[in-house]
Amino acid sequence: MSHFQLSWVKTCAEGLWMKRFHAGAEENRGLVVRDELAHTYGDVCRCESQASSPESLAAFHTDVSCEDGTHSTRPKITTWEAGWNVTSAIQGIFVLGLPYALLQSGYVGLLLLVLAAFICSYTGKILVSCLYEEDENGHSVRVRRTYEDIATACCRHMCPYIGGKVVNAAQVVELVMTCILYLVVSSNLMCHSLFFLSLTPATCSAITFLILVPCMLIRDLRVLSRLSLFCSLAQFLITFIVIGYCLRQSSQWASRRLSAVVVDFDGFQVAVGVIIFSYTSQIYLPTLEESMTDRLDFNSMIDWTHILACVLKTAFSVVAFLTWGEETKEVITDNLPTALRMVVNLCLLAKALLSYPLPFYAAAEILQTGVLKLSPSAEGSERGTLLLRGSLLLLTLIMALCVPHFSLLMGLTGSVTGAAMTLLLPALFHLQLKWTQLDVSRRVLDLLILLLGCFCSISGVICSIKGMITAFEDK
Repeated sequence: MSHFQLSWVKTCAEGLWMKRFHAGAEENRGLVVRDELAHTYGDVCRCESQASSPESLAAFHTDVSCEDGTHSTRPKITTWEAGWNVTSAIQGIFVLGLPYALLQSGYVGLLLLVLAAFICSYTGKILVSCLYEEDENGHSVRVRRTYEDIATACCRHMCPYIGGKVVNAAQVVELVMTCILYLVVSSNLMCHSLFFLSLTPATCSAITFLILVPCMLIRDLRVLSRLSLFCSLAQFLITFIVIGYCLRQSSQWASRRLSAVVVDFDGFQVAVGVIIFSYTSQIYLPTLEESMTDRLDFNSMIDWTHILACVLKTAFSVVAFLTWGEETKEVITDNLPTALRMVVNLCLLAKALLSYPLPFYAAAEILQTGVLKLSPSAEGSERGTLLLRGSLLLLTLIMALCVPHFSLLMGLTGSVTGAAMTLLLPALFHLQLKWTQLDVSRRVLDLLILLLGCFCSISGVICSIKGMITAFEDK
């Protein structure tokens, strides 16, 4: 094919992309006037725009006076507090399945642990970058507030009224399923850890529900940051206990070898899902970044939290596999001696209970502001908020008690919404909104992540459905 033909194909492809999928003329120019952005994307609070401007970030604190006379009292969190929230999200209970994932994926699993940290860190940063556009002076202005706003901006040419709603629905489903998972795990851990009290599963679920009732009263991310700090400490304690025990068994390591060749595709796909989804935090990032005192620190915060997670997860997975080898179980705590397992289970119980408020708060905020459009200043808003949160808390309890084959349903939901929200959509939105500002390497990287997100979603759905069919046939 001649050079002229290649140029013609490239020109046609870019023209089709810009016409059908690119976000609009303002982003094409890459340099827009603030009033045009406000007109295009809806009303943007002037104080929000001021706070997002680089020169005013350092001076932006909890209370900000707006140009129009309004007064913003949104509580702000420090970079460290935001980091603890992200650490809590990516150092979840999924970590306990990483040694088994390493058993399934062999040497490739080690590469995946590092690669997944890089990819999820990158998609988190590009997702937040989609909240911003440049004004006439070349300063970044925050013209969007939520994941929904980004989707609405990207889909306004094709389906302007559907894009944001689909993203909201996916976020709520994923967050509610995460809450249900934490409830199920908490109840099971309570039964196994407090076996000497002869508690029934229903009683454990009721106790867990009562412990979590105060979540209804959480109003800002500072409380969640403190809970996330204790949650992260519990996770670190669990990690160090397991690593410490494994180091004492180091004399057995010489006989353990990772598999160099992956044979079982289904097992490998499960491993890929566990590794990638153990790094997911994208759903929380727009809210976290908005609440940061100094938003210029956001990218560095994402980098160090993911580097720390990568180091701990890799060390945890390798030493656990070297200790138990082919006998490594799906949840690594099942390999521990009885007494040590009880201590770890109690730490896991504390972690599960402390992890519940973050997805619960995020789901309630999306339902309140994005779906029901409840204004905080409206009359009776406090009563409506409490009713919404109480209903959501009760819903997660009922579903945790009633949903059959929960693990398979969680896997199916995670494959559909998890890969989409973590990999597919951030890359797609970044390409749409920032196409003219990206060089060829960045475009190629986004396209590769987009394809990876599609692969994880499709293959994960197939594996989950096959597992459901097998479970129902065996029943």
